[in-house]
Amino acid sequence: MPMTKPLPDLDDLLADMGAGGSRISDIDAGEAAAGNISVCVGWELDVSGRFPDTRDIELPLPAPALAGRTLLVTGSGRRLRQLAQDPSAGIGAVRVHQDGRSATLHTSPRHRFADLTSEFNSHLAIHQDQMARRDIPFQALVHAQPPHLTYLSHIPAYRTTPALNSRILRWEPEAVVSLPEGVVVLDFMVPGSAQLQVATVEGLREAQVVLWSKHGVMARSDLSVAHAVDRIEYAETGARYEYMDLVAGHRAEGLTRDEVKRVATTFDVTSPWA
Repeated sequence: MPMTKPLPDLDDLLADMGAGGSRISDIDAGEAAAGNISVCVGWELDVSGRFPDTRDIELPLPAPALAGRTLLVTGSGRRLRQLAQDPSAGIGAVRVHQDGRSATLHTSPRHRFADLTSEFNSHLAIHQDQMARRDIPFQALVHAQPPHLTYLSHIPAYRTTPALNSRILRWEPEAVVSLPEGVVVLDFMVPGSAQLQVATVEGLREAQVVLWSKHGVMARSDLSVAHAVDRIEYAETGARYEYMDLVAGHRAEGLTRDEVKRVATTFDVTSPWA
């Protein structure tokens, strides 16, 4: 009889968030208190030991598909690079009530934030949308500010989905395999706004990574925080190569469209960019 892999417990999930925060910092995509992380868990999760303090909160938007689920969310103003050292100080647990409109926020006595991340509305809306549409047991979301991707989004010629993907997916064979849908590019919208929330929900239906022009990215994964961070890192690596080529005066060839297509065919990847 095949063995069933045990579901991650709270310590596993916090360790994954901490490692993801550290990697975001390592690639210079989370300066100071920039960036945020959340996970949505569909199985029973005991948070009382680590997060014994509770208060009821109203959710920023209705989330009926999340009723009974638990979200682990970074706090506003917390540094992602410090999550691994003390996750209780920077993360809160949100247990969504059956009405889908309210929740209980569980925190540690050592928590060092007054509120959850200012992007909580976008995190909540994406979890609600994905859980309602696909009934998945788990999702991780990571917002980061990778410098090369963000820089390219300041250049009008790169600020469309076709233009960006044609440039950043041509530098490594792994790019089209790891990001088959590419990166959806959004225009600049005010951080934390309802406009950005709606556009991001729609963008993450099409791809695993959305670029918020002149701001940063949001990535999702059904596997882990680490996997969402991997997707950001692949996109940022392509953007870094593209930036290097800009600085060098467009001296490099990159992979041709035919070469990208051959990689996708070999690895049985369906991509509009191959």
